Amino acid sequence: MIADNPETFVTRRITEVELEFGGIQGDRHFGITFPSDSRQPMYPRGTEILNRRQLTIVSEEDLALIAKDLSVAQILPEWLGANLLLEGAPELTKLLMGSRFLFPDGTGLICMGENKPCTLPGEIIQQHYPEHPNLAAAFVKAGYKRRGIVCAVERPGTIQAGDVVRILVNNLENPMQ
Repeated sequence: MIADNPETFVTRRITEVELEFGGIQGDRHFGITFPSDSRQPMYPRGTEILNRRQLTIVSEEDLALIAKDLSVAQILPEWLGANLLLEGAPELTKLLMGSRFLFPDGTGLICMGENKPCTLPGEIIQQHYPEHPNLAAAFVKAGYKRRGIVCAVERPGTIQAGDVVRILVNNLENPMQ
């Protein structure tokens, strides 16, 4: 998925993507470096730092749990600004920083940490379920440890919809099975 509309973080689905060292060309989070913001209070705002948020990955299992907690039918990954959706990766958000994602062509991503929930995706969810009040705030609690992870490109390449990904934690394979 790609966030190529400058007016929103919401992504749209694509079937194939070329990854560069900065992420997805044209995506709002593309870049090797990025100006610091409220997520990096140790630096003055606007300081050029390494972009740890090139890609966002979520799991179907975590999205289903968020939807259940919010009492809504579904949460789409696009509403959270996700770039990749994995199936068969329960508790993806709890992966250790430094975990690696390896794709069939050799493309590699490295986990840079949890994507903390905030009210912005909650506001998008609220737009889809106007009959459910207070979803923006409720999403922050429901998304805790379920909002997905942010990654950086470790090895450029091509990812296609349906690819099987190998996940390594501490260089050990299949930690989620």
